[in-house]
Amino acid sequence: MPATVTLAFSGDQHDHLKNFLFPGDGNEAVALLLCGRRDGERRDRLTVREIHDIPYEHCAVRTATRVSWSPDYIDGILERASAEQLSVVKVHSHPNGYAAFSPTDDKSDEQILPMIRGWVEGDLLHGSAVMLPNGQMFGRVLRGDVLEPIDCISVAGDDLHFWYANAGSVEMPSFVASHAQAFDEGTIERLQRLSAAVIGASGTGSPTVEQLMRLGVGEIVNVDHDEMEDRNVNRILNSTLQDAEDRRAKVDVLADAVDRAGLGTRIIPIKENLWNPDVVRAVAQCDVVFGCMDSIDGRYLLNAISTFYNIPYFDVGIRLLADKKSKRITEVCGTVNYIRPGRSSLVSRGLFTMTDVAAAGLARNDPAAHRRQVKDGYIRGVQGRRPAVISVNMFGSSLAVNEFLARLHPFREEPNHEHAAVSFSLASMELISDPEIGICPIFSRSVGVGDRVPLLGMMELAERRKS
Repeated sequence: MPATVTLAFSGDQHDHLKNFLFPGDGNEAVALLLCGRRDGERRDRLTVREIHDIPYEHCAVRTATRVSWSPDYIDGILERASAEQLSVVKVHSHPNGYAAFSPTDDKSDEQILPMIRGWVEGDLLHGSAVMLPNGQMFGRVLRGDVLEPIDCISVAGDDLHFWYANAGSVEMPSFVASHAQAFDEGTIERLQRLSAAVIGASGTGSPTVEQLMRLGVGEIVNVDHDEMEDRNVNRILNSTLQDAEDRRAKVDVLADAVDRAGLGTRIIPIKENLWNPDVVRAVAQCDVVFGCMDSIDGRYLLNAISTFYNIPYFDVGIRLLADKKSKRITEVCGTVNYIRPGRSSLVSRGLFTMTDVAAAGLARNDPAAHRRQVKDGYIRGVQGRRPAVISVNMFGSSLAVNEFLARLHPFREEPNHEHAAVSFSLASMELISDPEIGICPIFSRSVGVGDRVPLLGMMELAERRKS
């Protein structure tokens, strides 16, 4: 059975497309998308990289039900797609709100999609999509000689959108009855269809997996390379001292709990470090990412995955400080950062610098060299293990999941762009939001790039040849 297909936009890309396709004259308009890809065993992800508007004046016909243009105008665009092996998706508008492909659309796609495939050599998916006046979209791809529906079209903006080809076909399980009173059936169905990556299986990762499972999320990819120790049992839900004695993988402990619950969530435990090309590929097939790890280089890598594959990213950071001598707690705080592709990043928000990322990479790859550089003063000293308290971790995890829900089913008084980062302090009893501001110069050029060689443009993720 072929993998399902997702067409993934950033919020800015979707906004641009909507503004161009609906200029206010009531006539159809058309654009071409050049897309990167993540060809996966579970999901094929088409990641929008560039949008090429076909100017209104270059269209031979523009009416309320039809648009056509000279094929000569797109020759250069198709040459670019061929040179860089990019998938091509034609998008046009239906100003009248007709929520299906028309006979005219069928005839057009039967002509243009095989032509695009012939021009852009390679085993690539190409497709066609329609946008309605409210921004909702549906589409299809040419696979072999058959036009198949695009299973999901997603938008990672201030609000999260997921539009499905066969919406309404999923039955509501009985256990969702209580939270279905807060969220409509459409939101419940989206949760059931979502694939969520949770990176980390300990302090904040464990309660995040638990919450997503009990909300009815369809699939969870949980990544953590560590094994259980006695000191982990105080904050990993459903774990036991026997698990620690047996040195069980943390992801296996969480996977067993999800399976025992029997709520229908499929969990994929991956006992590997995130800095593994196969792990990056697995995470890049997901619809949303929760970063529940405290390593600087890991968080940088998740920011890159989010950008390259147009995936919304929720980063959870907890800070609990205690004075060793007095045993007095001096601060209990944390922040949930929501990262939308193409806007600000963890770097541009000042959480860490590229020097910090390099130092963290050195510590991971060559601990002895890292210790020498710390000793010699080239790298700032690294703080040891901080205290960990389950109640604080669960507070931060809950804040992240609620932030996700607020974007999947907007319920706040203020628009979501006012809450790009949400911080809490239990010491001062404050909850503070910071708005989305600026664009990260490091990541802005990588939106929707998808797979490349080396993966994410990082030599450390380059494939090693077997000797």
